[in-house]
Amino acid sequence: MTEYPKAKDPDLIGEYPGLVKAGGGYVWDDVLEYRVWCHPHDGAPDTEDGDDYYYVFATYEEALVYSQSNKGCEEPLALVLQEEYIDEPEPGKYVHVKERRLTEWPVDFLKRPKRTDKTISDFLSPHAPANRLDILRGLT
Repeated sequence: MTEYPKAKDPDLIGEYPGLVKAGGGYVWDDVLEYRVWCHPHDGAPDTEDGDDYYYVFATYEEALVYSQSNKGCEEPLALVLQEEYIDEPEPGKYVHVKERRLTEWPVDFLKRPKRTDKTISDFLSPHAPANRLDILRGLT
């Protein structure tokens, strides 16, 4: 049993754009795929004329095995879908963005519960706990 979710639709892995946002947004709705980035300058096979490239997987476990078994690979990242998210344009200032976006996240961020209908409103509430991140961690 995995602690990380499988890709939402395994038939679509590899169909998402390579260039997406990186990190941020605080909340997630779905995992679309797991990516392992490969770097020829670190010993990965040079299949893209010296450029970095990635392989996609439906599960974290598959991605982890690949990354640990091949030279020049990063730890897996999760490509997540955010139907809406929390922007922090400056430290401590939070904005609810109701816009869909794709972003690559460190897999450990998936330990946070999926966004619910109340997650963002509770996070932005004037009655939120002093450590608002507890809401995202599912601790409140």
